[in-house]
Amino acid sequence: MFERHKGGEEAILVCLDFGNPDFRDDVAEFVQLVESAGVTALDVVEGKRSRPDPAYFAGTGKVDEIALAVRTHGAELVIFNHQLSPAQERNLERALQCRVLDRTTLILDIFAQRARTSEGKLQVELAQLAHIQTRLIRGWTHLERQKGGIGLRGPGETQLETDRRLIGERVKRLKGQLATVQKQRSTQRRARQRRGQFTVSIVGYTNAGKSTLFNALTKAKIYAADQLFATLDTTSRKLYLDSEHSVIISDTVGFIRQLPHTLVAAFRATLEETVEADLLLHVVDVSHPLREMQIAEVNKVLAEIGAEQIPQLLVWNKIDLRDQPAGVEHDEHGRAVAVRVSAMQNLGLDELRQALIETMDQSVKEDE
Repeated sequence: MFERHKGGEEAILVCLDFGNPDFRDDVAEFVQLVESAGVTALDVVEGKRSRPDPAYFAGTGKVDEIALAVRTHGAELVIFNHQLSPAQERNLERALQCRVLDRTTLILDIFAQRARTSEGKLQVELAQLAHIQTRLIRGWTHLERQKGGIGLRGPGETQLETDRRLIGERVKRLKGQLATVQKQRSTQRRARQRRGQFTVSIVGYTNAGKSTLFNALTKAKIYAADQLFATLDTTSRKLYLDSEHSVIISDTVGFIRQLPHTLVAAFRATLEETVEADLLLHVVDVSHPLREMQIAEVNKVLAEIGAEQIPQLLVWNKIDLRDQPAGVEHDEHGRAVAVRVSAMQNLGLDELRQALIETMDQSVKEDE
């Protein structure tokens, strides 16, 4: 698919400030994103601009500075913390004499590394193909091999036309396979709804602690790590809150600033678990300095997938890092609106279960 990172690669990172007040935190998140892809950052080149340069995104002086960093460190890869146009990417590769990736390609690569289920892999490949269709600069011989190669190319058909046709055919096939998965999920959801099963989806910014919370509540063993996008594949479990209350709870993929639209579109089948939920547990890392921005970014993606109307219960996670007590916060009507927990330290989980019971009972009253 892409020229995938094999781990151990080294890169020069480029972060340009277009007047972002949170620029320093933005750079720190980008370095963490790069490390999540298994890449070592050799140097970070920064700069200020009022707007991107049409040809190189960065100005020619900054491109010279990046080129010097590439030569100094012997780097074979430059990664921009921005979305580049296909033309900018090509111009930069010519000027820097090395591979250039943008933020979107980096996130897609991380997703490709982390996908575990066949559905997750299908979704990532679809997103990659949608992104690469406008960037047909490298060979797609692996697709030709899959189809047999010999006799494949039509009379007078150029390599580029062949590539476009192969990608188009692959996209069509992937969409068909995902439609089947979507239908299966839809059938399972309808069955749950017929049984009157209350459903909860855990959402939040990447690395907020969603999978750790899911594991703590359900005693599941979902992979959880202190890295971006540790979880890609939705997992659902039945959670018994007490003798009379149970929910189906789902762990979902994390969101991030500038999450590629191709990825949101490709993961729609998975994210529909979120759209169809009765309640969203919105997990927030209470210790993070940009938690308000992260909440806004999650809500933006929720709006994009049509889940903005679903009731939310905020879960302030990692209270142990802020020395805060566990507890439930209620609004003026006595409804639970937020719970303070530490999923890692198992603090506040009983309070969270109680808040879920209250929310369920309130929901039943409103439906009567």
